[in-house]
Amino acid sequence: DGKVSEGGLNVTLTIRLLMHGKEVGSIIGKKGETVKKMREESGARINISEGTCPERIVTITGPTDAIFKAFSMIALKFEEDINASMTNSSVTSKPPVTLRLVVPASQCGSLIGKGGSKIKEIRESTGAQVQVAGDMLPNSTERAVTISGTPDAIIQCVKQICVVMLESPPKGATIPYRPKPASAPIIFAGGQ
Repeated sequence: DGKVSEGGLNVTLTIRLLMHGKEVGSIIGKKGETVKKMREESGARINISEGTCPERIVTITGPTDAIFKAFSMIALKFEEDINASMTNSSVTSKPPVTLRLVVPASQCGSLIGKGGSKIKEIRESTGAQVQVAGDMLPNSTERAVTISGTPDAIIQCVKQICVVMLESPPKGATIPYRPKPASAPIIFAGGQ
């Protein structure tokens, strides 16, 4: 891309999210309408891994502003789902929206910063909770980064993470995490 704008943010980035089947269903929507709308409105490419795994990877690629737009739509959709699930429950405190990013381990160091300085700064400036998993995801060189908060805090947080990822590209080869299908059939109790 090479064109520098907004402090070098006009580059194509790929961000990967780890989601549970239910979350993926919410993003896809009836007959794929929700994801189609997200693709059209954000201008980002949104790919959802195939398969019957309990976990799926959602890949979002595009210029950074398209990524932020896609993220805000996903965060708002999840917030809607939380609100909907609360209408007939007795829970009084509203749970935060939570997204899980999958980040090459070689970039997690920059994200955490010396003695945790960077991640602390991101938490304080965005108001989002950010946690970087200590262990890599199975059979990969990637770690899960969990972000939770209000949709707004999450978007601010993703912006800062994107900046870090652009400033320190992954070193060496990244082995991407691929969710494994559940080996045993999963039996849910109580109509879940």
